[in-house]
Amino acid sequence: MNNCSQAPLTDATQAAVDAYLGSWARDGMDWDAWMAEVERARQSFAGLINAEVDEVAVTSSVSHAASALASALSFDGSRRRVVASAAEFPTVGHVWLAQESRGAEVGWVPLSDRGTIDTSDYATRIDERTRVVSTCHAYFVNGFKHDITAIARMTHAHGALLFVDAYQTLGTEPIDVKALDVDALAGGTLKYLMASAGIAFLYVRRALAEQLRPTVTGWFGRTHPFAFDAAALDWAPGARRFDSGTPPIINAYIARAGLEIIHEVGPANIASWTRVLSDRLVAGGKDRGLTLYGTPNAADKSPTTAFWVGNDSDTVERRMRARNVIPSARGSVIRLSPHFYSTIEDVDRALDTLAAVLHDGPVSG
Repeated sequence: MNNCSQAPLTDATQAAVDAYLGSWARDGMDWDAWMAEVERARQSFAGLINAEVDEVAVTSSVSHAASALASALSFDGSRRRVVASAAEFPTVGHVWLAQESRGAEVGWVPLSDRGTIDTSDYATRIDERTRVVSTCHAYFVNGFKHDITAIARMTHAHGALLFVDAYQTLGTEPIDVKALDVDALAGGTLKYLMASAGIAFLYVRRALAEQLRPTVTGWFGRTHPFAFDAAALDWAPGARRFDSGTPPIINAYIARAGLEIIHEVGPANIASWTRVLSDRLVAGGKDRGLTLYGTPNAADKSPTTAFWVGNDSDTVERRMRARNVIPSARGSVIRLSPHFYSTIEDVDRALDTLAAVLHDGPVSG
C-alpha cells in the first residue's frame, strides 16, 4: 500500500534486470544494444504523456531534471520571480531556492489546514514579473491534485512558463502534456510507473526547448556525443539537450519494463479502479474513526489517502509492517496508496491494521 513511495518488484522488472546483467556478463560491452534500450524507455515515456520523443530527456532523478531546466532560465531581468507551490516535494523547492544566487525571487502558494490549495491563490501571485510557475500535479503527502489546466491558463496569460512535477500521478491516470498545455513536466519511475529509482524523464515543449541552453549538461546533451569533442558545445535537438552524462543503463531496462505494464493495463483503467479504492479508503477510514488529511473527493486526488496518526508516524509504519502491511509515513500522517492490482480486501486490511495499531498503544503527538 505504498506505491506513492516504492513500486513492488514484478516478474517483468526482474526479467529486465536479468536481461541487462546477462548482456553484461555475456558480451562484456554492448553499447549499441544498451543505448537502444535507453531510447525505448524514452519512447515509452513519451507515448505515455503524448509527447514527441525529442521532447523528452533522460535524467537520473527529478532533482536532476528540475536543476537542468532551472539552469537554462535567466533570472537577471524584469522576470525573476518563481511562484512555487507549498505542496512541492522538497527537492523541487530546493532547486528553485538554489536559483536565488542567480537573481531568482521565490514565493510560495500556501497550503490550507487540510493540505489543499485553492487555484485562485495562484492568480493573486502570478504577474508580468513571473519567470516560472512550479507546481506538483499531486501533493506527495496526501495526494491532493492541482487543476493544472487552470494554472497553465493563468500562467501563460502573464507570459510565464509552467513546470509540473508529476511524479505522484504518472501511471495512475491519463496525462496529456499537450492538452494540459504545460511547458515542462518531470517524473520518475520509482512509484506508480512500477520501476526503480535512478532514472527520471523531463518533458520540455519543443519550441521552448530549442530556445534553452542548460548549464547542467553533459556529453549526451550534444548532437553527436560519440564524436568525443570536448571543445564543442553544440545542442542536441529539442529536450535531448537536457540529457547529461552516461545514461543509467540498467535503470532504463527496468523503467521500460515498468512503463510497458502501465501501457498494457491502461492509465484510464487504472484511474477508474483506483478511484473506487480511494472512495473505500475515505469511507472506511471514517467508519474506523480515522482522521483524514486531505480532500475526500477521489476525483481531486491521486490514489494516495492520508490519515493523521501523530508526530511519530515512523513508529506506526513499523508496527504496520510487522503485521505485513506496508504503508508510507510522512510527518504526522500515514499514507495508503493502492494501485491497479490492489483489491477492496487489501484496502480493508490496511485500514483494519492502521486502526488496530493506533488502538494498541500510545503514539507520540
